[in-house]
Amino acid sequence: MSDQQTDDAPLASSRRSDAPAELRETVAGGEGSTMSGRSVTINRPPAEVFAFFRDFSNLSQVMENVERIEVLDRTRSHWVVKAPAGRTVEWDSTVTHEEQDRLIEWAADKNAGIANSGRVEFEAVAGRGTVVTLTTLYDPPASTVGKVIAKMFQREPAIQARRDLNRLKQFLETGEVATAAVNRQQHEEDA
Repeated sequence: MSDQQTDDAPLASSRRSDAPAELRETVAGGEGSTMSGRSVTINRPPAEVFAFFRDFSNLSQVMENVERIEVLDRTRSHWVVKAPAGRTVEWDSTVTHEEQDRLIEWAADKNAGIANSGRVEFEAVAGRGTVVTLTTLYDPPASTVGKVIAKMFQREPAIQARRDLNRLKQFLETGEVATAAVNRQQHEEDA
């Protein structure tokens, strides 16, 4: 990671080919695909961060829009994710490449509600823990219109990646995810 890149910095976006060649090949998408990437430094060793992430059933604890993930076997999992307007999308995903404590790559199966693929990398940083870099490629339904709707409802993957990586950091460093203070309406509803 360069000195100029900060945690949570965007890495690539929208059909540009500035991603590393090996990543472009792994997460290749069709017309209208969007690639996004985010990084965060977590004050934990790579093996610990990798182990938490690799047990996909853990991810619903830190990924806001993930309702549940069912681990089907060592390489396959079923995802149920919130979508705009109170809907959900589901798909099966397959781990396509893995390097222990360093890298996980995946791709959604062909019948996915949202075509997606990506990779997460875990890089040791002396005295600081692990830099986690999440890069995803996705094809939203209805292409450009789908992207706009997803952004309006805060369900766009690039927005979620930033939030989810921050939640992952909080959870692994403190054992919990911080939540916003209760506003007046929420307080009245709870009472």
